[in-house]
Amino acid sequence: MDYINAFWVGGLVCALVQILLDRTKLLPGRVMVLLVVTGAVLSFVGIFEPIAEYAGSGITVPLLGYGHLLMSGVKEAVDEYGFIGLFKGGFTSGSVGCAAALIFGYLASLIFSPKTNKA
Repeated sequence: MDYINAFWVGGLVCALVQILLDRTKLLPGRVMVLLVVTGAVLSFVGIFEPIAEYAGSGITVPLLGYGHLLMSGVKEAVDEYGFIGLFKGGFTSGSVGCAAALIFGYLASLIFSPKTNKA
């Protein structure tokens, strides 16, 4: 049942984002930022955790999960360091994922030798 819940919740998120892209003039980058901010807001008000327990990776894998990761890092850092934690928490919680994306992207470019588009 966990797989089914993850599938339909993740599919619902993707469908809503696709409708947003098709029906509005929002650019994809802005929609991605909107997803991260939505995840952070859901985490801040305490709604994200119950949804994540129900849907699992259906809600944590999209950009909503990254917003939650940033917000939880900020919450922990504020509790530990005070005001400076507002600036420190997001960097420390999201740094491993960002570094991994950069490193693996670079390695993939070395292995597959991408070519520039001359169109």
